[in-house]
Amino acid sequence: MSLVVSRLAKSFGSRRVLSEVSFELAPGEIVALVGPSGSGKSTLLSLLTGALEPDEGTISFDGSAVSGRARPFAYMPQRDVLLPWRRILDNAALGVEVAGASRAAARARVAPLFAPFGLAGTERLFPRQLSGGMRQRVSFLRTVAQDKPVLLLDEPFGALDAITRDELQRWLLEIWAENGWSILLITHDIREAVRMADRVMVLPREAGPLADPVHVTREIPRIDGFVTDPRVPSLEEELHGRLRRA
Repeated sequence: MSLVVSRLAKSFGSRRVLSEVSFELAPGEIVALVGPSGSGKSTLLSLLTGALEPDEGTISFDGSAVSGRARPFAYMPQRDVLLPWRRILDNAALGVEVAGASRAAARARVAPLFAPFGLAGTERLFPRQLSGGMRQRVSFLRTVAQDKPVLLLDEPFGALDAITRDELQRWLLEIWAENGWSILLITHDIREAVRMADRVMVLPREAGPLADPVHVTREIPRIDGFVTDPRVPSLEEELHGRLRRA
């Protein structure tokens, strides 16, 4: 079940933000999208989630057009946006509740995920009692619990310190390998894009088509050994060059 984005375009008044944006996301694939500030990354996410409608182009999943509220995406924002008055179990269940489940049913769905997500024992705590890294795990659990085939991750580690970011990148790669979600990852971090993704796409500053993606072989170790792999610097330099040209 592939996601296919074809020739998307969006303008705000006279300003063209996106134009001729096309790409595919295959089942179980991680694709990263990088681009200069103001290049339309957030706009693209808004088009996918339905917060905005495209001026031109189509979005399809598994051969059918994506429209309305029934979309195959679960969205994770950069900030964890946990509600401070809700306990962690109920924060994790929020997306399922919003989709129409009762609070009891939502709790029952998310409760089994706490242990594999490294959150066992936090269910009755409040957000203020967790570290930034643990809060992001809760946010990711809330996203996954919606049981959508495509995860949209909007700079999920951007607000974290370097040590916590490395820890969560490792954790996400391990849990992704077990579950095989399709992921579109928005990031400003070139190294993060290379580490996480099968392909990295560059969105140009001026509205226009995406350049050919940079492919990152899974032969490169993504957890231990990633930083010292001799293939990583050349991939990062290629992406930095594309960003400069963009």
